[in-house]
Amino acid sequence: MTTRPKGLSHEEKRQMRSAARLYAVQALFQMEAAGQSADKVRREFIDHRFGQEVAGQDLADGDPVLFTRLLDEAVTWQASIDQMTDRALVVKWPIDRIDPTLRALFRAAGAEMLRTETPPKVVINEFVDVARAFFPEGREPRFVNAVLDHMAREARPEAF
Repeated sequence: MTTRPKGLSHEEKRQMRSAARLYAVQALFQMEAAGQSADKVRREFIDHRFGQEVAGQDLADGDPVLFTRLLDEAVTWQASIDQMTDRALVVKWPIDRIDPTLRALFRAAGAEMLRTETPPKVVINEFVDVARAFFPEGREPRFVNAVLDHMAREARPEAF
């Protein structure tokens, strides 16, 4: 079982949660692209990506508990999350026609919206930041914001 390190500052914990969200999107993308199981991808990320150095740059430590939860919940509730995402998308663009990175992002964000107590506005802001990491020059972050806002209002209407 993975655990969160103790004795970290609030900012360090926030950074670890943000990194876990980014890693969850990458892991979901990898699972779909390579046909790998959640267990295999989870082990790879926790053992070989969290806090490692790649091309001379340190990768952030991710919160292994949040990462595992997002991955597992996205897999378990994928059909429900995809249906919720489809309702937020334009009819001509069902989830199976959008960019696979965005599809993974919507699944991770949907899992957090549906299966955690994290306020929806925090989920939206965090995953818009993830979209910016993958699409720094594009319009995707605004698209992600709009879709996640629609999903959040459906998943947690009491928060609005």
